[in-house]
Amino acid sequence: MNAPLAQLLLTRIREFYREPSAIFWVYGFPLLMALILGFAFQSKPVEVIAVDLVGGTDDDAKLLTSKDDRLKITVNDETAARNRLRTDKTSLLLYPIDGPTRYRMEYDNNRPGSVLAKTALESLLIREANPNLQVPASSELTSQTGGRYIDFLLPGLIGTNLMGGGLFGVGFLIVDLRVRKLLKRFVATPMRKTDFMLSIMLSRLMFTLLDIVILLVAGALFFSMKIYGSWLALGVLVVVGGMCFAGMGLVIASRAKTLEAGSGMLNAIMLPMYLLSGVFFSATNFPDWAQPFIQALPLTALNNGSRAIINEGGGFEVIAGPLAILAVWGVGSFAIALKLFRWR
Repeated sequence: MNAPLAQLLLTRIREFYREPSAIFWVYGFPLLMALILGFAFQSKPVEVIAVDLVGGTDDDAKLLTSKDDRLKITVNDETAARNRLRTDKTSLLLYPIDGPTRYRMEYDNNRPGSVLAKTALESLLIREANPNLQVPASSELTSQTGGRYIDFLLPGLIGTNLMGGGLFGVGFLIVDLRVRKLLKRFVATPMRKTDFMLSIMLSRLMFTLLDIVILLVAGALFFSMKIYGSWLALGVLVVVGGMCFAGMGLVIASRAKTLEAGSGMLNAIMLPMYLLSGVFFSATNFPDWAQPFIQALPLTALNNGSRAIINEGGGFEVIAGPLAILAVWGVGSFAIALKLFRWR
């Protein structure tokens, strides 16, 4: 690294760590968001199935409950039971008819809980009516990392942090320098605009990399997350992604002359990717005709690649496509920024 670039990079690092609010928003806020969403959407125990037994006895309820511990059966008269079903306090009404294993069910087909209750009770009653029916001898519950919501969410947060650090951390900073008339002072220095741009890009990437390490450590400590794939491949993907978004931030900063204009352009780029690129829910939820555009977005490529490594055990072989997309966006953006950038 040449001396001017090293000194500029050191200057950016000192400026950042002398600003306490910047440290919180870069490191504290993403960690807080990951913890809140991770705990809010963590895996839940098997849901209790509420059923009202109409016209039966407590012994009937105990017998059915003993066959399936998910069931919570309450004996009620028909009026009370119907009111409970209407207000969603119970999932299904069960009416005994002609024998201990024959019942009539009443449920709401529009409620997932009612459909689940119907399926569970039908399975139970079929087994009771056919004692010779072959069923599995045993079963075992298991909980594996990789398919939980936090396993989906954390790679998305990594992507948004890289995007935010590149676009706002680079773009907004340069626009602010221009508004405060500081950029034009650099005209009198021997500083090259290439060194100036690279120093901002590399410094923001360094800050964001530390934030990603913090997120991964928090995921391992609080949610037992694992990285099943290649650490090296993940590192390369993150660095290329960070440089890609930093280049895009430079393009915006090269021409925006006011904070309002810069903020508007940055949000116009970030908001669609927040919604379309699979941060909080899968990008495949959108129609097929929109997928070519969505899959070409840099944040989508970054999220897909990081999930393939972290959750699916992939390596360089699975991120060739995402790396190519990020490289095209990043190199193209930096080249455009060099062409458009003016000190004044």
